[in-house]
Amino acid sequence: MAFRLPPMHALEAFEAAARQQSFVKAADELCVTQSAISHRIKQLEDDLGVRLFLRLNRNIVLTPPGEAYLSGVRAALADIERATRAIAHGARHELRVSVAPAIGSKWLVNRLADFQRQYPAVDLILSTSTQLGTIRSGEVDIGVRYGDGQWPGLTSFKMSDEVLVTVCSPAYPASVGGLDEPGHLVRATLLHHPLLPWCPWLEAAGIDWHEPAGGIRFDDAVMMIEAAAAGHGVALCPRRLVEPHLAAGSLIQTFAVEALDRGYHVLLSPAAPSRPRVMAFVDWLLAAAQPASPGSGTGAA
Repeated sequence: MAFRLPPMHALEAFEAAARQQSFVKAADELCVTQSAISHRIKQLEDDLGVRLFLRLNRNIVLTPPGEAYLSGVRAALADIERATRAIAHGARHELRVSVAPAIGSKWLVNRLADFQRQYPAVDLILSTSTQLGTIRSGEVDIGVRYGDGQWPGLTSFKMSDEVLVTVCSPAYPASVGGLDEPGHLVRATLLHHPLLPWCPWLEAAGIDWHEPAGGIRFDDAVMMIEAAAAGHGVALCPRRLVEPHLAAGSLIQTFAVEALDRGYHVLLSPAAPSRPRVMAFVDWLLAAAQPASPGSGTGAA
């Protein structure tokens, strides 16, 4: 029986953390979160049955087994890089990807460096759309769309469930007399997106309202998020899309209530499943969309 090799992303995380002597610096180098680095190394340690690092407060130190493993991993990664570069010089491949605007700008672009590092011979051609025609016709190889997964005639893979949260600018609650409980939304201007109805969140909040009719409507979730950050109202958004704003303080989560909603899906053109590089990108997308650790937020629109 062939021995199962560790995942490439785990080996890259281990090598980067050992070289940088820091999970934080390794995360910056690989364009992922610190928790993703910790999760990958913990998984690698569990698979190997040995501790690779000693965690000393904010510092990490290789264990003796870690030092021995690092030498072999570095040599193997160098061999893979040399072989990849040799092939990449002679053959390049285009991969056409159509993504819904918000997930493309708020999530995907920050992670593309990881894919390009793994597949340097693949040239990505990215476009934004919410339509299905270019996927069905084969004009693009892959589409990323938000919905319930019901796309007749198209092969699809679910990336993740999405958690909806309400957000607004830090100054907005005071401007409408306070938003201390969900019922106070009656005071607010609600921001709407056609794929993100308010009713599931209102039900989770215990509010028996029909779908709100007033407010401002957007067909672009990025524009809606920016409007919320500018103080124009309260937006209902997938958490994944607003996490950078929440971290930066330009948005706050208005209430603790969260609602599980539909999710993002990877859709394939008719010829895509037979193309190895397309399926490699699908595998990478699905892995990148998974939360780095239990309790991490998920994302969408």
